[in-house]
Amino acid sequence: MNPQERHGMKLSDIKEILHAEVISADDGLTMRVETGTASDLMSDMLTGPTNGALLLTGLCNVQVIRTSVVAGVAAVVFVRGKRPTPEMTTQAREHGLPLLSTPFTMFSACGRLFVKGLRGIEVKVPRP
Repeated sequence: MNPQERHGMKLSDIKEILHAEVISADDGLTMRVETGTASDLMSDMLTGPTNGALLLTGLCNVQVIRTSVVAGVAAVVFVRGKRPTPEMTTQAREHGLPLLSTPFTMFSACGRLFVKGLRGIEVKVPRP
């Protein structure tokens, strides 16, 4: 990919943009993500190209961690100040999945990241 076409960012940048609290991040927030997605429907996470993406979600249960691991999500940001349970945090650490929490709504968090250059996972869907 041409460097001028890159829209990704480091988790440390995401933390700053979203005024996020780091719940767990073993790599010191140096990981880079190229795309982002937002969903509260974990079944949707298993139907698209989510490998390496940042997930923003308002859902806060252990299925978020399990689905993120299966879908290859790079990191999870919980919106509206939600915080994962100890069980979720333990499972995320076992899989090296960084977790953050932002006070912003999902809409605002997505907008803030988009303005700073993070792009969504775009897949053209054929029209009927």
